[in-house]
Amino acid sequence: MSADTLIAIADEDRLRADLYGFLSALLAGPPDRTLLEQTAALQGGDDDMGTAIAGLANVARVTTAKGADREFTKLFIGLGRGELLPYASYYLTGFLNEKPLASLRRDMAAQGITRAPNVFEPEDNIASLLEMMGGMILGNFGEPATLDTQRTFWNRHIGPWAGHFFSDLESAKNSVLYGSVGAIGKLFMDIEREAFRLGTPD
Repeated sequence: MSADTLIAIADEDRLRADLYGFLSALLAGPPDRTLLEQTAALQGGDDDMGTAIAGLANVARVTTAKGADREFTKLFIGLGRGELLPYASYYLTGFLNEKPLASLRRDMAAQGITRAPNVFEPEDNIASLLEMMGGMILGNFGEPATLDTQRTFWNRHIGPWAGHFFSDLESAKNSVLYGSVGAIGKLFMDIEREAFRLGTPD
């Protein structure tokens, strides 16, 4: 394998990690003005993902930080609970803090991943899982994860439910900005699923 090929593969992995991190940032809390401006500056392309990214950028250009905060609250917080519960345990069992969370905690320990001391919600929320996946690709928790390790983690903790969550987010009653986030996330999960099946994420 040539050096040029190695660089190209590293670049592709970094792009994957960047997208995991970007989606995580949007789902961890309401985007501030800086993140909205960065999102509005994104450039789309001719394929499905490029179209979805362009759509998100267009919505971000007309979304205020206050509006994004209201939307995030309605979707994920609400009075008692939001429109969506973005947790693996809920999507896979119908309840919070169930076996999927215990399984995740075991795998986090095996990968040297610990919960930040200022984070109090369960680790199986979508933002945390996407952040973990991006960090594993980049080696934020030690050595960069091998393809097999990435596939195993994704198949256990993200693949079985994240696509359904992003589809729900895309069509949620209170989604405007986050409808476009859902569209991107759903496409990305489909791409990752197929790439892991073939053995070559890109």
